[in-house]
Amino acid sequence: MPPRTIAPLAVAALALLAERAMHPYEMYQLLIKRHEDKVVKLSAGTLYRAIERLDADGLIVAEGTEREGNRPERTLYAITAAGHDALRARIAAMLGEHVNEFPQFSLAIGEAHNLPRAEVIDLLTARLRSLDEVVSYIDAHLPGPLEESGVERRWILNVDYTRTMLLAEAAWVRTTRDQISSGDIPWRTDGDLLAGREK
Repeated sequence: MPPRTIAPLAVAALALLAERAMHPYEMYQLLIKRHEDKVVKLSAGTLYRAIERLDADGLIVAEGTEREGNRPERTLYAITAAGHDALRARIAAMLGEHVNEFPQFSLAIGEAHNLPRAEVIDLLTARLRSLDEVVSYIDAHLPGPLEESGVERRWILNVDYTRTMLLAEAAWVRTTRDQISSGDIPWRTDGDLLAGREK
């Protein structure tokens, strides 16, 4: 199976199984605990479908079952040699190649001139609040100073990256909002916008 076809959630699942054999529910709980749901789209259903696909593709294998208390039996999965190879290849491709992910904000800010200046300023201010909330959430859930927490930085590079990108976006949005507000970025008047709509 070509590495490119492995979806991000499947990569996260393979990475967990590279640590040790697990059942899907345990994987789901661990992904939530590690806040991976902030990095990949995650639900119990999508994870189970990813596990089924990885199993069908021979990248993981059912290793047995386990039962806790009176809960139903759960199938334990382990990564195969092919799974290890596919995981490494997919991570390498994702790290080394820029892919345009077509973020909505790029389109929206490019077309923001179609809205009145005051509305754009209000919307960018709201976006700044939202960005600040996410950064605050990350800061509140980081394990504290890494040297004291025992968590190796390599385990949370994705969190560090996400936080850095959010801060960079917030700085750009703040500067751009202020430039629109001050008139450094010229904006059509409400009358111009209405005239364009009437044509």
